[in-house]
Amino acid sequence: MTVPRKEGGYRPLNERIYDYGKVEQTLDEEDRRKQASRCMDCGVPFCHWACPLGSKNPEWQDALYRKNDREAYEILHSTNSFPEITGSICPALCEKSCLLAINNEAVTIRENEYAIVALAFAKGYIVPNPPVIRTGKKVAVIGSGPSGLSVADLLNRCGHTVTVFEKSDAIGGLLRYGIPDFKLNKGIIDRRLDIFRDEGIIFRPGVSAGEDISGKELLEKYDAVVLAMGAGTPRDLKAAGRNLEGVHFALDFLRQQNRINAGREYYDDKVSAGRTLPERISAAGKHVLVIGGGDTGSDCVGTAIRQKAASVTQIEIMPKPPVERTDGNPWPYWPKVLRTSSSHLEGCNRRWAVSTKRFIGENGRVKQAEIVGVEWKKDKNGRFAMCEVPGSCEIIPADLVLLCMGFTQPVHAGLLDNLGVDYDARGNVKVDGYMQTSVEKVFAAGDVEHGASLVVRAMASGRRAAEKVEAYLKKQTDLKKQTDAR
Repeated sequence: MTVPRKEGGYRPLNERIYDYGKVEQTLDEEDRRKQASRCMDCGVPFCHWACPLGSKNPEWQDALYRKNDREAYEILHSTNSFPEITGSICPALCEKSCLLAINNEAVTIRENEYAIVALAFAKGYIVPNPPVIRTGKKVAVIGSGPSGLSVADLLNRCGHTVTVFEKSDAIGGLLRYGIPDFKLNKGIIDRRLDIFRDEGIIFRPGVSAGEDISGKELLEKYDAVVLAMGAGTPRDLKAAGRNLEGVHFALDFLRQQNRINAGREYYDDKVSAGRTLPERISAAGKHVLVIGGGDTGSDCVGTAIRQKAASVTQIEIMPKPPVERTDGNPWPYWPKVLRTSSSHLEGCNRRWAVSTKRFIGENGRVKQAEIVGVEWKKDKNGRFAMCEVPGSCEIIPADLVLLCMGFTQPVHAGLLDNLGVDYDARGNVKVDGYMQTSVEKVFAAGDVEHGASLVVRAMASGRRAAEKVEAYLKKQTDLKKQTDAR
């Protein structure tokens, strides 16, 4: 009640748009501890309820406030394998359910989380802690994104020998090449990976499961296999002119810039396998149209601005959200309100309730887009249906179009079909209550089993899968002991 919410804020706009350095600033240590003091240690901590990882926020906030940084980190790490990642990019579901959020003054939980890890690394509290005993069991994890790394960390702590396969040339999955450097510094990932390696996790980048190593080999060589390769099929747009050059999926655009920032070629031989060499996607001097209003769209906006785009327009098919919660969207649920990112503040024309009708090209390349305003009305069954607004069609310049409409399902061709796993109605890998697929000793975690979602949800899914795999391996060991005893 006496200390107001204070955020680190962003670097000056006229500075940050010229580089890919992290946009967010940090508070000094004294101010950060004051922010931790604002946590009220609620009797029912809705922040804990809202976090997919079940973060024990009141406990570690109090430890941070009391200057017990080691304890703060240990509590935070007990539910999160790499809290520096969620401290950088999580949309902070916990903050939206903080009791103080009722008055828009939530505790700065996400920023405090990042600060704790930074202090713990600086003071040498975070060191490799490999398991004392190895079980002799071997586990293969396919994919090195947030769910895969969570699985690998927990199963390695149990003493199993874990090998992580990643088709790209560097470990990290979506974290490595999907999220811009100005949101997530890749040194943060590398620092944690060094810990994991010293703890005994084996990483095999540049190895495509299903090609370089078959499903049959995985099942023969490992006691359990965990599928954690994400939802890799992007949602496409069925519009005339879609095949014109200059119309690209968002992740192709973002991946290229992240690779260039890392000093690598803009393309990845493994990821591009089976396709002709992709063109270098650049927004320099172009009128960029970003289709999709989510986080990926925002990332494309910020990247296009740094590439010196002539203009950036972002369109969203849904209506513009309200600035504040409506009566039908009460606290402590996720607020369906207007979100403005740092990238939007850098110079972007945002438009809502707009649909794309067609792309217009010249000499095989996109030059313009025809868009139309839409309304959402309830049909006779009470479901909302989209209707075009008469007379609202217009043609706008667009010589680079980025499709940011999410992902529909994992890629079936290759390993998944090779293993013969079952799929659910949405095309995701079907699992039972034990996170196990239809194939013996094959489990699934993250977006590959529940569809595209938040990084924090993928991490939570990975932790659940690790728990189920551990129970499975223990059961197999017990059965072997019983058999040997006979």
